[in-house]
Amino acid sequence: MTAFRTFEDFREGEEIDLGKKRVTADEIIAFAEEFDPQPFHLDEAAGKASVLGGLSASGWHTIAMLMRLLCDNLLLASTCMGSPGVDKVAWKRPVLAGDELHATAKVLGTRELKSKPDLGVVRFLFTVTNQRGETVMTQENAILFARKEAAA
Repeated sequence: MTAFRTFEDFREGEEIDLGKKRVTADEIIAFAEEFDPQPFHLDEAAGKASVLGGLSASGWHTIAMLMRLLCDNLLLASTCMGSPGVDKVAWKRPVLAGDELHATAKVLGTRELKSKPDLGVVRFLFTVTNQRGETVMTQENAILFARKEAAA
């Protein structure tokens, strides 16, 4: 886990490594059974017969895996106060069973909140790549963080 961070600790242009996660067939199927039961998320043969080329994680599963990496490697060691929402998500390539995902967070900018002086907003571009370095997903959104004096 990274060092504890407050709003003031983020710098525009900074890239933060959020770690890696290997994706298993069992995880893909379990997530799909509960949340996205399309055949290509449930069955290898159906996945191979689709444009995805194999048993593929739901895009929503990919977002959930990014969220876990983000929590474990940044948010749980910060003054995170949530997010006002996600602005953009793009699924670029299928995430297949056996892929090893790697996530990064790039700080696009920071802004103090005049309406809530104890908080600041950090805008991020999250990028998830596979073991070949291919981008499988991007996500852009803001996250609220408490300021140093509010955290003290």
